[in-house]
Amino acid sequence: MIKGNCLCGDIEFKLNGDLPHIYQCHCSLCRKVSGSSSNSAMLVKIDAFQWVCGEQYISSFKTESGFKSDFCSRCGSPVPNLLKNATGYWVPAGLLDEPTNVSVAAHVYVGSKARWDTLGENCESFAEMPDQETLENLIRPRSKDWF
Repeated sequence: MIKGNCLCGDIEFKLNGDLPHIYQCHCSLCRKVSGSSSNSAMLVKIDAFQWVCGEQYISSFKTESGFKSDFCSRCGSPVPNLLKNATGYWVPAGLLDEPTNVSVAAHVYVGSKARWDTLGENCESFAEMPDQETLENLIRPRSKDWF
């Protein structure tokens, strides 16, 4: 079990089982949400995710295009949110408290990355978002079925 929480600690969750690898999204929306060069996240199957406390502090922002960002209304940290197809959760990797045996497996939307951003990892890179099956095959844990 791996625990995670927002900056103020009022929102907590835990992940069970084998974790998928991380992907980093370099699109302009993720850069703005993270305040950095990319948004580092993982997709976790629904039965591996559990809220511990603080769901009442979650606020959401949604653009006209459908991009959704859930965040802590107290400290502003991005927090996990349910995927559109409700098969799992998008989880910001930076919220995890404990070190894990995961690595960055893919960089997406590198075609719109900031000019000052450099990709230091030797992993798959995509100019845009690859199809869901391609991404899942890259980030899924090697030991078990995933989505």
